[in-house]
Amino acid sequence: MENSFTMAAYVVAGVLFILSLGGLSGQESAKRAVWYGIVGMAIAVFATLVGPGAGLWWLSIPLIAGGGLIGYYVAQKVQMTEMPQLVAAMHSLVGLAAVFVGFNAEMTINMVEAAKAAGESVEGAFALLVAKKEPIEITILKIELSLGIWIGAVTFTGSVIAYGKLAGKVNSAAKKLPGGHILNAAAAALSLICLIWYLNSGAMLPLLILTAAALFIGYHLIMGIGGADMPVVVSMLNSYSGWAAAAIGFSLGNDLLIVVGALVGSSGAILSYIMCKAMNRSFVSVILGGFGGTAGPAMEVEGEQIAIDAEGVATALDEADSIVIIPGYGMAVAQAQQNVAELTRRLRAKGKEVRFAIHPVAGRLPGHMNVLLAEAKVPYDIVLEMDEINDDFPDTDVAIVIGSNDIVNPAAQEDPNSPIAGMPVLECWKAKQVFVSKRGQGTGYSGIENPLFYKENTRMFYGDAKQSLDTLLGLIS
Repeated sequence: MENSFTMAAYVVAGVLFILSLGGLSGQESAKRAVWYGIVGMAIAVFATLVGPGAGLWWLSIPLIAGGGLIGYYVAQKVQMTEMPQLVAAMHSLVGLAAVFVGFNAEMTINMVEAAKAAGESVEGAFALLVAKKEPIEITILKIELSLGIWIGAVTFTGSVIAYGKLAGKVNSAAKKLPGGHILNAAAAALSLICLIWYLNSGAMLPLLILTAAALFIGYHLIMGIGGADMPVVVSMLNSYSGWAAAAIGFSLGNDLLIVVGALVGSSGAILSYIMCKAMNRSFVSVILGGFGGTAGPAMEVEGEQIAIDAEGVATALDEADSIVIIPGYGMAVAQAQQNVAELTRRLRAKGKEVRFAIHPVAGRLPGHMNVLLAEAKVPYDIVLEMDEINDDFPDTDVAIVIGSNDIVNPAAQEDPNSPIAGMPVLECWKAKQVFVSKRGQGTGYSGIENPLFYKENTRMFYGDAKQSLDTLLGLIS
C-alpha cells in the first residue's frame, strides 16, 4: 500500500513538473509554471519521506528544514544580476549530490555482498533492493552509479568554474593547459579504463581515480570556454546536472528521479542547441569546450568614440518616430530596468513606436533580459527576438544600446578572426542613429573590442545606466 501511494504521488509530481517546464516557455504562464514546480516538489519530498524506506526522521527533518531556510535566505539576498552565478552554484550542488549518492550505492553493494557471504540479513530499502538483484543486475547497477558519479563530478567542477567566471572571481578568458583537448581525451580514456577495472574488481580505488579524472575534465572544459559564451555554458551544465540525476535515479530505482533528470537533461540540451544555432556555434564544440578563443590577430578598429550628453539624446528621441532599445547585462548591473520601462512609457505616450530587441544570449543567462523587462512591467508584445526585429533596423530612427557589447558587435560579420566571428548579432548600426549607454571605454566582460562604438552614426552616452536614464527622464515629459 505504501509503495502504491508513493508511485501515485510520483506520477502526480511528474505531471506537475512537465506542466511547469511547459509553462516556462511563455512569460505570461511562467508564474503559474513555477507554482506547478513548487507543488510537484513538495509532493515528491513528502511521498519519499513517508514511502518505503522511511526512517531517520531525526536527521531528515532537520536537513530539509535547514536546506529550506538556506534557500529562502539566498533567494531573498541574491539580486537578478547574480542569478546566473546562483544557477551555476545550484548545478554544482546537483553534481556533488550525484557523486555522494553514487559512492553510497557502491558502499551499499559491498555491505550487501559481505552480509550474504556471512549469511546475515540486511536492513534498509536500498540494501534490500540490492540484495534481490542477480549478478548481471549488480553489474548494470555498477555501470549506472559509475555514470552518475562521472557526470556528477564533471558537473560539479565545471559549475564551480562557471560560477567563478560569472562572479568575476575567475578570469573570463578561454584558457587551456598545455595539451588542450589531448588532456581531456586522456582523462576520458583513463575514466573508461577505470570503469572496466572497477567492473572486474569491484575495488574502490578505480572509482576514486575515475572521479578524479571527471573532476579534471569538468574544470578544464569550462576553463577553455570564453566569457562571451557563458550563457551557453550555464544551459549546458543544466543539461549535465539533469543527466547526472537520471543516472542516479536508475541506480536507486527511483522512477521520479529518472523522469525529472531526463526532463532537465533534455531541456538543457535543447536550449544549448538553440543557443548554439543563435551564435553560429557547433554544439559538439561547445560540449568539448572548444570555442571562445581567437583564430588569429583581430582586425584593428579605426576612428574614435564620440560622446553625447543627455540633452542630445533627448532631442534625438523627441525627433524620432521609431525607437529600438537593446538591453544587456550592463542594464542588469545598474538595475536600470525600471528606468527603461518608464522611458518606454513616456515615449509611447508621445505616439512613438518603441520596441525591444532581445538577442538569444543577452546577459549571462538564457532569458535574463526577458525576466528583467517583465519585472519592470514592459508589455510582452513589444519585446521581440533577434530574428523578428533585425530586418527593421534600417527603418529605425534611433537604436539605444544599454550595457551590451558582443550581441551588437559588427566584428561578428566583419572580422573572421574575432572570437565571435559568424555569430548572428543585432544589426543596430544600420539604424539612423545609435546611442550606447556604457560606463566607460572598456571592452566589457568578454574582452572583445566593438567597432560599433567608432561608427559615424554612433554616439556614446557615458555613465552608469540608471543615473544616465534618470537624467534623460528629467528631459522627457
